[in-house]
Amino acid sequence: MGGRILVAEDDGKQANLIRLYLEREGHTVLVVGDGRSALDQARARRPDLVILDVMMPGVAGLDVCRILRAESDVAILLLTARTTEDDVLLGLDVGADDYITKPYSPRELTARVRALLRRAGVVNAGGQAVLRVGDLEVDPGRFEVRVAGRPVTLTAKEFGILEVLAAEPGRVFTRAQIIDRAFGFDHFVLERTVDAHVMNLRRKIEADPAAPRFVQTVFGRGYRLAAAVPVPTDAGGPAVRRP
Repeated sequence: MGGRILVAEDDGKQANLIRLYLEREGHTVLVVGDGRSALDQARARRPDLVILDVMMPGVAGLDVCRILRAESDVAILLLTARTTEDDVLLGLDVGADDYITKPYSPRELTARVRALLRRAGVVNAGGQAVLRVGDLEVDPGRFEVRVAGRPVTLTAKEFGILEVLAAEPGRVFTRAQIIDRAFGFDHFVLERTVDAHVMNLRRKIEADPAAPRFVQTVFGRGYRLAAAVPVPTDAGGPAVRRP
């Protein structure tokens, strides 16, 4: 599992090459070809990392970088054919986190992407992605869950269910699929047992378990994690630190 990456590159061949290498690393990649689309998609999709070509039609990459940095803390990597020290400093001054010059090797690009995602807390030291939906964070590498920044204690089975759902927000999983993915060969888990674990999970992560924001029931099918969750102005709910 990797991060969500937005690539803004007007050279179609370069963009496709970047996408292929990043997807091979396990990242989810969206490609756009101009600066205006980059701004629109960054605001709509909230990626973990934005890769920007400096020279793009519509809105130049440096301007996109400057605007995004004013609006968020998203990690930004600039791509450019300009190699002078002044060009590099200008990119960093407008808010880029890193800067890579063309031509570059795909291995260098993917290594820098990994470093930026680790620094941003999206990928932990073990290389596993921190899964985020709204103000819910699931960290598989550390076996930790946080709601609005507060740690929540889960059992192994509760964590397994949440990790499966959080890996693909919006997708509906049947109870049988949840058992297969979360518990593997544990045949003592029955489909009706999944409902009990979900009920307990909701008590721990939902401000109102009767009206869940995160774990939703799809009647006749199973469960899903909401693809987009509005963050409440007063995020409540229990928060217990994992021992």
